[in-house]
Amino acid sequence: MAVLAALGAMAVGAAGCTVQPAGTDGQGAPPVRIDVPSRTPDAPRPPASPSRTPEAPDKPSPPETPSPPAKPSARPTPARVLWSPGDEGRDIRELQARLRQIAWIFHGPTGTYDDLTAEAVRGFQGKRGLPRTGVTDTVTWQRLLAMTREPGRWELYLMGGQPADPPDPRCMTGRVLCISKSSRTLRWMIDGRTVSTMPVRFGSEYTPTREGVFQVYWKSRHHVSTLYDSPMPYAMFFSGGQAVHYSADFAARGYAGASHGCVNVRDEGAIARLYEQVRDGDKVVVHW
Repeated sequence: MAVLAALGAMAVGAAGCTVQPAGTDGQGAPPVRIDVPSRTPDAPRPPASPSRTPEAPDKPSPPETPSPPAKPSARPTPARVLWSPGDEGRDIRELQARLRQIAWIFHGPTGTYDDLTAEAVRGFQGKRGLPRTGVTDTVTWQRLLAMTREPGRWELYLMGGQPADPPDPRCMTGRVLCISKSSRTLRWMIDGRTVSTMPVRFGSEYTPTREGVFQVYWKSRHHVSTLYDSPMPYAMFFSGGQAVHYSADFAARGYAGASHGCVNVRDEGAIARLYEQVRDGDKVVVHW
C-alpha cells in the first residue's frame, strides 16, 4: 500500500497540477501550474545574454572654441537714398521749397526731381562736405531740415500745380469759368464737364478780386491797363476793370506776388486756348 500511495503521489506530481480547496460556493478553484523539477538536474545554463549591448557612458563634449569677435566694418553703412532724379510728388515739392528758402534753387517748386534740382542738391552737399551725388539721402535731408522751416501750402505750389477744388454748384450748367479762391484754380466747364484746369492768382488784400456770379462782357486780345499801364494779354472782362488774363509777373514770381484785382493765369499757352473758346456772355463764378 505504501508503494501504491507513492506511485499515486508521483502521478499527481507529473501532471503538474494540484486541486485547490473549494471556495465558499462549493466549487473548486481553477488549477494552478506547478513546475516539477526533473530527476536529472539540468546542466547549468550560461547566463542569458542581455537583449542589447549597454551603451557606453556619454563622453563629455569638448569645449566649444569661442568665435573670434566680429571685425569692424571697413566702410560705414552708406546713407539711404530718399529721392533721386526722375522722382515726382509732394515730397519733391518740399525738397525744392526748402532749397529755395536758402537760395540753392530759384525755380518751382514743380514736384519733379529735374536737372536743376539735382544740381542744387549737389551744391548744397558740396558746401557741407558731403559727397556731391545730386541725390537726396538721409544725411543730406537731415542737414537740410536743420537749416530750414516747414514750407506753407503756397510755398509748395508757388508756381502752380495744386489740385483743384470740386466745382461750385453754380458751375454745373452752361458754359462757365469756375474760379476757386480756396484752391487758386480756374476750371473751364461746359454743361458740368471740366474741359481744362489751370492755376490762377488773385488781387491783394488792398485790391481784392470780387466774388459772385458774372458774365464775360468784353474780350481784348492785346489789352493794356490804362490804370496801371501794364499789359493784360488775352483779357476776358467780367466785373468792371477785373478780367481773367495772362500775367508775365505770375509766370515769373508765382504766388510771391498778387494782381490788382484781376484773375491772373501764368500758363500763356493754356490761356491762349481758353481765350479762343470763351464767348461774350459766358458765365463767370468766383467762389471760395
